[in-house]
Amino acid sequence: MLLENNLLAERNRGFLEALNVYCLNLVSSPGSGKTTLLEQTIKLLKPKVGLAVIEGDQQSMNDADRIAAMEVPVVQVNTGKGCHLDAHMVSHAIKKMELIKDSILFIENVGNLVCPAMFDLGENKRVVVVSVTEGDDKAMKYPYMFESSHVCIINKIDLLPYVNFDVETAKKHALRINHRLEFFELSATSTQGMDAWVHWLTDQCR
Repeated sequence: MLLENNLLAERNRGFLEALNVYCLNLVSSPGSGKTTLLEQTIKLLKPKVGLAVIEGDQQSMNDADRIAAMEVPVVQVNTGKGCHLDAHMVSHAIKKMELIKDSILFIENVGNLVCPAMFDLGENKRVVVVSVTEGDDKAMKYPYMFESSHVCIINKIDLLPYVNFDVETAKKHALRINHRLEFFELSATSTQGMDAWVHWLTDQCR
């Protein structure tokens, strides 16, 4: 199953590379703020680069409707009882889109820090999002997700005065698992720290 997935993921990657579409796979536990992060990222990037989104959830069109309201191409993938997106689902979603050259494709995966770690979708980078309301030991509990990710976003930092979360401890745990992780500390709600994240994305696309 994984072998078949990985072969199709490479086909997805080749198709996207041919269009020079930069693809990010956003993963997290439920409620980390991935969709709000996407909305704020779109607001800042939309004037500069073409964007598209694949939304993954077990049920509902809620997140896709939020993205569609921003006039960005979006395809919702409902997995039913499934706990993750796979390369086959992403391939079908891509075929429903008219991706433009030199653009960015965001894949918002199903909220889950276990199953998505095993499935390559054809992305350029995997971005794990952790909110300060979840506790600073996420990397120790879910090491495979952090081991397979390239970027770690620590979200909701505007709530730090009100929660028991230590940013440096969270980073230390994550770096023990994966010393190559890049970090961004931000609040998608207040937009604090968003400029650095968007600047990094812009650089990646170049």
